[in-house]
Order: sequence, then C-alpha cells, then structure tokens
Amino acid sequence: MNKLKQAQEILKALELPKGQQNDRSGFILLALAGLKEPTPWADSQATSMAVVGRKTYSRYPGIMRFINEHYGPAYGISYEQNSRESFRKETLHQFGRAGLVELNPEADTTSTNSQHNHYRLTSAVVQLLRTYDGPQWATGLANFKATYQSLQALYQGSRQAVQLDVSLPDGFSFTLSPGKHNELERAIIESFRAKFAPGSAVLYVGDTAQKDKYQNTELLAELQLICDTHDKIPDVVLYDAARNWIFLIEAVTTHGPISPERMLQLAEWSKNCPAGKVYVTAFLDRATYRKYAADIAWHTEVWLADAPQHMIHFNGDRFVGPR
Repeated sequence: MNKLKQAQEILKALELPKGQQNDRSGFILLALAGLKEPTPWADSQATSMAVVGRKTYSRYPGIMRFINEHYGPAYGISYEQNSRESFRKETLHQFGRAGLVELNPEADTTSTNSQHNHYRLTSAVVQLLRTYDGPQWATGLANFKATYQSLQALYQGSRQAVQLDVSLPDGFSFTLSPGKHNELERAIIESFRAKFAPGSAVLYVGDTAQKDKYQNTELLAELQLICDTHDKIPDVVLYDAARNWIFLIEAVTTHGPISPERMLQLAEWSKNCPAGKVYVTAFLDRATYRKYAADIAWHTEVWLADAPQHMIHFNGDRFVGPR
C-alpha cells in the first residue's frame, strides 16, 4: 500500500467524514507529518507549515510545495495557488476540529487573512502516527479517539442539536429535520393553529427529509383522506371538528404557493372528505410572500409567520372559511 493510501486509511480510522478522506486530505496529512514516499511513519514530525509557502513571503514552508515536489511527479498532480481555499476550508478546518492540527501555534494572534497563517500537527496525533502499522497502533488509536471526539460524531451531534421539536395538541411530540421549510411547518402547528384553528387536530405533517413525518391515520381514514400520493398532499393538514373544517396548508420557502392549478389538485385529493376545505399558503415573511403573490389563487388564505396574528384573505366576499 502506497503512502497516500495509508494516509487515507488513517483518516478513515480517525472517523473523518468522507470529504476529508480524499487524495487532497491524504497528501496534506503526509506533508504536515513531513513524510515522503519512502519515509516510515515512525519518523512523523510536527512542522509548522503555511498552505502555499515561503515563495509567497510566508516564513513557513508550504504544504502545497511539499506535495508538488515529493508526490507530484509520481501521482501526476500539481496544486496551484488557486487551490488554497479548498485546502483551508475543505480539509484543514476539519482537521482542526478533529484535533489533528493547531492553527498558528507559533503566533496565535495572527489575523485570519495573514500570509503567515500556519498549521501544525498536534503532539497527540504525531505520537499516534508514529505507531501506524505497528503493535501499538490499535491501542494508540483507541486512546486518541477516547480523547478527541470524531468529527463525524461532532457533525452528527450538531445536526441533532438543531432538530426542531414539535408538540401536538394530544401531547404527542416528534422532531423535524432542520431547515427553513420545517421551521415554517412548526410555526404553522404552534402559532397558526392557536390563532385560526384553536382546538384542531393535526392530521398530517410532512418533512423535507422524511415526507410522511406524522399521520393521524384514524382521523384521516374517517375523513376519507388518503395519504399515498406525496405530490398531492399539502405540507400540513389540520381538522377543526367544531366547525367541520379541514385546513390544507402549504408551507412555502422556495417553491409553489396554492396557485389555481395547485388548488385544483388539492380539491381532487380531498374530494371525498365531507368537511369544508380552507386553503392556506404559509410564508416565513413578507419578502417571500411578495415573490409569489401573483401566483396565489383566489378563495384562499395567506398567513405569514412573522405576523402570526393576521391573515391575508384572497376570498373576496368573506373571511376565512370554506367555499
């Protein structure tokens, strides 16, 4: 196995995301460790290096220059200065988060856009690299991972931390995946429902990552609403039993309000439902609403999450209610 494959194997063992297990990341690890193709891992060093290097007036040797000189001919590569942002943003930043490198260890007051920015492997990862392919590797790897949480786990934890918790009227709760569309759906359930459909049951909630996030299958069946054709189902469906109304609500952040065509689709989908239909397009804010205002069908409603106490009526002769 050549040096590049070994470096990539190490990055995989350290649980770096796949985006940081590529050739560029493997070469960067080798350069920072000062390893040429024949140099054993036991000789790994911690040398402060800039991305490009001394010929750009940096006081530090360059990662790119090292790679081009020692690996370029054999691997047919030559990194140019216009690659430096991908070096920083797509490998070195992640190496830092994973505990592999330190930024500016010799001058921690260096500004972020300074030509003297430099990176150096941490002492912990240098010690680990020196054990690679030897009897102490497994133990060293386990100890390193016990000290430094993997970057994959950090990213996963960050993703889970921004999951959107939603509580339904019956006490049931679930989470929506992060994103503006699902933030709007949560606002519909929590704010729109409280103001304009108090006491209503939540029949259906979609999710950008998991389409059928929540279904009240019993009530949907009772109201003869079938949820098996995803592109016809609105994002949120509420049922107000006291008034026998269903609210068919589209959450719009980047695509389609309830246009005349969409209204016909929703009417077809709910044609067997005995309840009165109220069609609502929801937006996060007025700016988004203005982008789609010309497409909105008459005899529908518009609700803005940034003005939750108000409704815009496209109904002409009446306020909110079924036609």
